[in-house]
Amino acid sequence: MSMSVLVIANDFSAVNVAIPTMEKDFDTNVNTIQWVVNAYALTFGVMIVTGGRLADMFGRRRAFFIGSAIFASMSALGGAAQTESWLIASRVVMGIGGALMWPAILGMTYAILPAQKAGLAGGIIIGAAGFGNAVGPLIGGVLTDALSWRWIFFLNVPVSAFAVLVTYYLVKTKEPEVNDQRIDYPGIATLSIGLVSLLVALDQVDDWGFGDARVIAMLVLAAALIAAFVRIERRAGMSALVPRAVMRNESFRASCVAVLMMSATFFAALLYLPQFMQKQLDYSPLEAGVGVLPFLATFALVSFASGPLYNRVGAKPLAVLGAACITTAPFLFSQVGESSGYGSLVAGMFVLGVGIGSFYPTATTAGVTSVDESQSSLAGGILYMCQIAGGAIGLGLTTTVFSAQDSFVAGIEAAFRLDAGLSVVGFLVALFFVGGRLFGRPKSEPAI
Repeated sequence: MSMSVLVIANDFSAVNVAIPTMEKDFDTNVNTIQWVVNAYALTFGVMIVTGGRLADMFGRRRAFFIGSAIFASMSALGGAAQTESWLIASRVVMGIGGALMWPAILGMTYAILPAQKAGLAGGIIIGAAGFGNAVGPLIGGVLTDALSWRWIFFLNVPVSAFAVLVTYYLVKTKEPEVNDQRIDYPGIATLSIGLVSLLVALDQVDDWGFGDARVIAMLVLAAALIAAFVRIERRAGMSALVPRAVMRNESFRASCVAVLMMSATFFAALLYLPQFMQKQLDYSPLEAGVGVLPFLATFALVSFASGPLYNRVGAKPLAVLGAACITTAPFLFSQVGESSGYGSLVAGMFVLGVGIGSFYPTATTAGVTSVDESQSSLAGGILYMCQIAGGAIGLGLTTTVFSAQDSFVAGIEAAFRLDAGLSVVGFLVALFFVGGRLFGRPKSEPAI
């Protein structure tokens, strides 16, 4: 399962370092070739909830195998692309494959392990994702320099095949029993189009600005469709894309809100730290990739460690510790100045790595295990969608604040101060609700 997560997560970060080479090879501009990254992330984020629901309805192994076949075949097709349009189209379909794989992987991993070791499942999977994010820039840089950027995609094929073979022969899980297998097409349509409108609007804020009529129109459309989605789901009953029992689960909602608010800092660090290293410290792209290793490597290592700790100390201490670290890190980053060197970033990267590594696996496990086992893939998909949506919304806001400043460093300082404020909200939600209420019991849990 971890090998599969590795290729999905690696594809988020490995391609970034190859963008300049792709731009040159296809003789295009950066605004066009950037959609090699955006198309994958956008499709993945939009379709993951649908992927989770389909995995719960029709079988997680089946969803995983279909998703892996799509992902691997489109990777091969992308590696052979002769035009930028060809490559971007293959990345769109790769995102669909990944959206089927990820929630199915989560559902199977939680099903493989006994309930008392649920924390281990979250730690392993989120740790593998962190490791994939960490090594992605290194793999992408080495393959691009030594062979070609095309091998970033070709490498996915044997790794995916290995994961499929191992899963086929060794991973035997009981599939959830779902009596109603009707597909909620209205729910899928309204949620998908609403999320596309939201994410595209936020992606274009840097170029167009929040006051642009196109951005405003897409945001209004997104709000209207998401509101319509809620009404549709209330009427859909058991066939709803997101069943009422999931929407009303207080513990699950708390995990989603906390992840949503924390993700602004996570995504801002991935964007602004390498930029600071390249623009202020004159690092090369590969050197900047190595430079963020203290953050990403700590994230991966702490994620792996958080699994056993979850089983010993429970969700609340780990969630609060992680949320506190994520809230502290942007305050540290906001202290950088014009004369700051690489050392000024290390403490913040380490703190953020500890925070992300302890918070995300814990919030994921607390959220997924709070719903019925037959809905765990859906729950995992929703939580990951919240991470992507929170990061996109956060980046839209921080980019606006960043662009309004007089200098690059002043923009960095203002952006991370805003992220710190958003993280405070996530911290309070984690403190009072994630892993159970700090005081009293959830409304859905009767007193004994």
